[in-house]
Amino acid sequence: MDTILIESAALVLSIECLQGSSTADEWTGGLLQTGDVVEELTFGDSPSLRSPFKKGAAGVQKILRKSYKRNETSVLVRVRRGSGESAELQACIVPNASASLTMKKKQQKYALRAIGDPNYTFGFCDRTENDCLRLQASRNSRMLMELYSVSLRDGYISYNWEKKMQETLLVPNSSCFLSILFIPQASYPLTCHYNNTEDTLSRANAWLHASQASGVPLVFMNIQTESLLTKISGESASSKVNTGPLSDMSNISSTSLYGFEDYHGVDIGVIRAFRLWYAPSGGEFGIEININDSDTKLGLSISRTEEGFIYISSVDECEDTPSGRSGLGHFYREARKSARLLVISRISNQKVLPWLVSSTGDIRCYDTVSISYKLSLHRRAKVPIVIHLFSWNDEPQAGSSSSLPPDPSQHTRDNSEHDVSSASLHRDDEAEISFRFQSISISNNR
Repeated sequence: MDTILIESAALVLSIECLQGSSTADEWTGGLLQTGDVVEELTFGDSPSLRSPFKKGAAGVQKILRKSYKRNETSVLVRVRRGSGESAELQACIVPNASASLTMKKKQQKYALRAIGDPNYTFGFCDRTENDCLRLQASRNSRMLMELYSVSLRDGYISYNWEKKMQETLLVPNSSCFLSILFIPQASYPLTCHYNNTEDTLSRANAWLHASQASGVPLVFMNIQTESLLTKISGESASSKVNTGPLSDMSNISSTSLYGFEDYHGVDIGVIRAFRLWYAPSGGEFGIEININDSDTKLGLSISRTEEGFIYISSVDECEDTPSGRSGLGHFYREARKSARLLVISRISNQKVLPWLVSSTGDIRCYDTVSISYKLSLHRRAKVPIVIHLFSWNDEPQAGSSSSLPPDPSQHTRDNSEHDVSSASLHRDDEAEISFRFQSISISNNR
């Protein structure tokens, strides 16, 4: 009897699971389990080491370290369990990242990783035979505890953004997400009082429908609030800073400006703007316009709608122009047949779309004079022009008119339209013409 007690109290080399497999096989016998008693270790082609192991887990750790340094990392582990069952697993030696370095010798700890499942790693520890048997008997309860306590891990992975942005985007390093930001309109000039959110939403809605009615092939995608911080003071601060209880929060649900006081006593205002997201009804497509040495004009004219979109208002019938050779005339005629404007979205990969509506109601957009000047520079420098255009589908747009866009030949080519066929590089007298006069209503010309 005393001999049995001594044997059960003797230390044996036992398995300690460090990281579970992706399929949890360590709980079902498919892999080695915590509490299994190690009977035999075989390092590569070396003779097998059998239990008992000299100096226990510390001695085996020393053997692992030496084998790893000799690049002999293959290990066959055989174990036994209390039910008389035995198991074996082929593994390799790896550094144990979860174990800290010893303070005295600063030696790296090593563990074993299963060859068949690289997620499963285990090590060795000294236990009594009774402790091993209790661990084996409590496997089901410990498995349930693990089930309810296990946490999902997250982390960071590297990503080749430069490559993806070059290879996957229609225009390298430029998004296809299009939007315009509507800032609440000031109730009175030079004041911090703004119209409510319903007014801002109404203006956004009107801009969208007016754009569609003018022939711009776009569709609504989404609208969201966007908070802009500003400093407010005086009457604006006293009327806008919210110092009441939470029940008063409903009072700011429709206001475009509300505020709070920071710990320095400064009144901070929050302006509630709206960003409207939209997209071309048929996507975007690009055209490259090549320039020949004999070309004296590009053969196209551009204009701008009231809503700030730049579009091609005419293309010369002559096929021996850069525009004619590029096929631009074909797309222009197709757009007119579909009652659409041939809207330019990018020039040399730069977006030329309206992007902001200010608190005064003005739309921030691009100047047709500067665009004409840039296109003419391309012609003179013999550098190809890459433009992207809005495409369209055959379905009619909501709010659009059935009539065609205005025929440029039916009105004089004044400040509303700029011919880039032979634009001069000297434009001192027309520097501000586009922004003074060019915003025209397409429907007025129909």
